[in-house]
Amino acid sequence: MGRVVKWSIGALTGAVVLVVALAGGWYWVTHSVEQPDYAVATADGDFELRDYPAMVVAEAATGGDRQEGVRQGFRALASYIFAKDREGDRIAMTAPVIQQPTDLQAGDGWRVRFVMPSAFDLDELPKPAGEDVQLHRWPPMRLAAVRFSGRADDADFARHEARLRDWIFDRGLEAEGTPLLAYYDDPWTPGMLRRNEVLIRVR
Repeated sequence: MGRVVKWSIGALTGAVVLVVALAGGWYWVTHSVEQPDYAVATADGDFELRDYPAMVVAEAATGGDRQEGVRQGFRALASYIFAKDREGDRIAMTAPVIQQPTDLQAGDGWRVRFVMPSAFDLDELPKPAGEDVQLHRWPPMRLAAVRFSGRADDADFARHEARLRDWIFDRGLEAEGTPLLAYYDDPWTPGMLRRNEVLIRVR
């Protein structure tokens, strides 16, 4: 009986150590990747009104449904930043990956974007090898955001977009354009630790 108790305690201790190690690794990875700097104008639970500075983004246009669109876009953008199809040095990965529908009615066109590290200006970045990736400078903008966790599907994004639009309307703000879907974590991050956001530009 004593051996069983000792084995159970040992197994439990090992499981706790493994969870702590995984959580520590996740924290290090997510906090070592550069994210856009922004100022929070209003914070209200899961919702924020944020002011973003000008940013440079690499963008890939894709088709298909949301999941296929983000996969296609990610592959093209990863090839660019990791210098797989161009000359020059690699560019550091950033977060989040941003996906935006090109037309809400059609529902089959997407633009997937990586925000470039803040150390680079537009004319300092390597030129993409082909037409699959385009570089753009985004002007400063105010975005309303709602944050949620989990392995988000289309229904989750639609539900949180509706919540965010209600929040924008209730505060007398005016939404502009199609929503931005933001993914902050890699596919191996456990669902409960994943950070997702829906962002909508406001006038």
